[in-house]
Amino acid sequence: MSRHASFLRRQLRRPRRHDDAGDVPGWVMITVMSAGIVALLTAIAGPELARILEQALASVGG
Repeated sequence: MSRHASFLRRQLRRPRRHDDAGDVPGWVMITVMSAGIVALLTAIAGPELARILEQALASVGG
């Protein structure tokens, strides 16, 4: 039996821990970064988007 196969067998026999605590910081980071991107895009493109929306509503409303 090769050392690799022996290692794999030992890993498969070990009891698995169901600890999801390591996932929380990752999701927090993704959420904070997403909020930052939205805030940045709003600050940069917000006035232009508002102007486009006003023009579209003015053209529809008469």
